[in-house]
Amino acid sequence: MKNYKLSGIISVAVMGLALMNFASCSEKKFKVNGTITQAKDSILYLENMSLSGPRTVDSVKLDESGNFEFSYKAAPAPEFYRLRIANQIVNIGVDSTETINVKAAYPTMSANYEVSGSEECAKIRELAYMQLALQNKVTAIANSNSLGVAAVEDSVAKVLDVYKNKVKMDYIFKEPMKAYAYYALFQTVQLGNANMLIFNPRSNKEDVKVFAAVATSWDTYFPEAERGLNLHNIAIEGMKNVRIAENNARQTISADKVQVAGLIDIALTDNHGRVRKLSDLKGKVVLLDFHAFAAEGSLKRIMMMREIYNKYHDRGLEIYQVSFDPEEHFWKTKTAALPWVSVWDENGTRSAVLSQYNVQTLPTFFLIDRNNTLQKRDAQIKDIDAEIQALL
Repeated sequence: MKNYKLSGIISVAVMGLALMNFASCSEKKFKVNGTITQAKDSILYLENMSLSGPRTVDSVKLDESGNFEFSYKAAPAPEFYRLRIANQIVNIGVDSTETINVKAAYPTMSANYEVSGSEECAKIRELAYMQLALQNKVTAIANSNSLGVAAVEDSVAKVLDVYKNKVKMDYIFKEPMKAYAYYALFQTVQLGNANMLIFNPRSNKEDVKVFAAVATSWDTYFPEAERGLNLHNIAIEGMKNVRIAENNARQTISADKVQVAGLIDIALTDNHGRVRKLSDLKGKVVLLDFHAFAAEGSLKRIMMMREIYNKYHDRGLEIYQVSFDPEEHFWKTKTAALPWVSVWDENGTRSAVLSQYNVQTLPTFFLIDRNNTLQKRDAQIKDIDAEIQALL
């Protein structure tokens, strides 16, 4: 009996190992291989672009040939990865057990690479190249010395509209369940110091519809996917914000809020309990700053502004800083020792002021001349000292 039991246990153990080996062998995987030349001794990372940020899943030190191969378990829904050497990146979308081949040369692999074996990755490559071209156009417009604030905003908006319409029709609405449609939603463009989403799901009604279309498709095809749930939540929040913005827009703006020069006035309570109007600073050069003290890098920015204030305040510069932090006490604590005008908007990032000034990313600042005329926004300014001195 004892021998029988022992042999039975061994048999079960052997069967268990066999099942484990079978499961391991049958686990669905995708492969990424290829060649990155001119990168000898560089570390090439395969990173999963999770919702919480990049996560390294594998890496290899490249030899002179630059050949590499990664293998990793396939997710049940489309998932995103990237190949990275330092700050050079190739984005990859994976929706099955395909083998994706990438060829590139370092250090220009982000802007010049070949991909085969995956339609998803080929489409993502097209979108990445289109995004680079868009960025070049936006940068050229922002750097134009012949354009004022309004002209820059109008020109950038037109370029973005053309891009968005093409991407919507040719990529997103065509196959909203695909990884490249999801990827297109989160493309960004750099405008000055701000890196903003091309499709704005926070307050743009048409853009919210685009997010909702992809979210609905992912709900159908990948009902358990975390990314689909995330899209769903973004779309719902965007719809709510749009309704709030539309209700605000129905309220007529009083004539005394709009100056002859086109400046939209702001009247908010400062950290000493007094109502401060932006228009009351006429006669001074004003740095209008939209800020959030809870944001990363706030302290460094405040130190920079204090230096500017100390340098030019006696010559006629004033800073009018609007905080959009969610908590008033926190804002008062942060501004107690600041010498300039510090006001707080209790509506936070849903404030009508942000919409009126076309602010999509915090922080953002504008320069206003002595006549209350809006001159430039941060995206147009290369040398803040030179711009201030020109207005003083």
